[in-house]
Amino acid sequence: MQITIILTFVISFVLGLFLNNFFIKRPIKFLVKKANNSAIRFSTQSKPIFGGIGFYAVFLGLAIAALFVLKNEIYQTSEYISIMLVITLSFIMGLADDVINTPPSFKFIVQFLCAGIFIFNGIYIEISPYDWYNYVITVLWVVGIMNSINMLDNMDSVTALTSLSIIGGAAIYSIMFNSQISIFVGLVLVSTSAALIAFIFYNWSPSKMYMGDNGSQYLGAVLALVGIVFYWNAVPIEEFQYGYNLKQIVIVASAFIVPLSDTTTVTINRLLRKQSPFVGGRDHTTHHLFYLGLSVRWVGAALFLINTIGVLLALYLINSAGDLNYNFLWFFAAYPIIIFLLLYINTKISKQK
Repeated sequence: MQITIILTFVISFVLGLFLNNFFIKRPIKFLVKKANNSAIRFSTQSKPIFGGIGFYAVFLGLAIAALFVLKNEIYQTSEYISIMLVITLSFIMGLADDVINTPPSFKFIVQFLCAGIFIFNGIYIEISPYDWYNYVITVLWVVGIMNSINMLDNMDSVTALTSLSIIGGAAIYSIMFNSQISIFVGLVLVSTSAALIAFIFYNWSPSKMYMGDNGSQYLGAVLALVGIVFYWNAVPIEEFQYGYNLKQIVIVASAFIVPLSDTTTVTINRLLRKQSPFVGGRDHTTHHLFYLGLSVRWVGAALFLINTIGVLLALYLINSAGDLNYNFLWFFAAYPIIIFLLLYINTKISKQK
């Protein structure tokens, strides 16, 4: 199995580098650009948006190879087809939005469909003894995280680095401690981590390419999946609390602290200004860190560090879930709360340049 993991990482990384380098050197007429040039963005939208195409190509290669290598495991479960459908739908939906600027309703319909596919195939958050409640929370999670990652993709390298910390952390932990996630899901995490590292070479400020909505929606689908099967459902729930389980909430809030803080902050501030949270703007937590004086590179590095610390705390909680007293969870809960408050307060004190 170790050989399979190493080969998956190396091949995915090399393929990702090759595709990104191939796309970036094509004549300008072949470059895919954003159709919505009038949207408010932090920097120019004239750069190619091939990142997601590279992500999906790496995933597709893995999925095809898995049919031959892991055929016995795949044929015994509906997990494979549900992941294939969700990731493919997400990628196509994002690519369509990049190319023809689809309406927000189209995104929501596809995202709800993705959540329904997961639930239908038994991939859902277990937080309550009532299935209907679990299904509702799962739908909110899938739709919410896919939009959150899309909103976070507003500055060079931030989304790629944040996603790498969440996905990579789950992949490394699964390899080291043999977690309960399936072999195929584990390989998806490994290959996506490798593709992200290959993409960061071209997305590090000043970037040569963006991931586009095709990339952010792909990552949103993968992060929704890893959030469900690894972070939400990582700890055994001995006593259901009817939708409120502090262990799960602290684990997820810590591991996803950057995207959750950014989306919550933007939503609150825009609603207070009586604006739509879904319209682009230069008012994200990333932008306000830049207004505070950090360079674009340091913003990406700082948020990567913040989220990586959150992931490490989440992994510690997962590893010691059976031995940890509930009273001590509030100490761990302090980290995501403090980070959110600091990022939110900064949006109030730093001024747009």
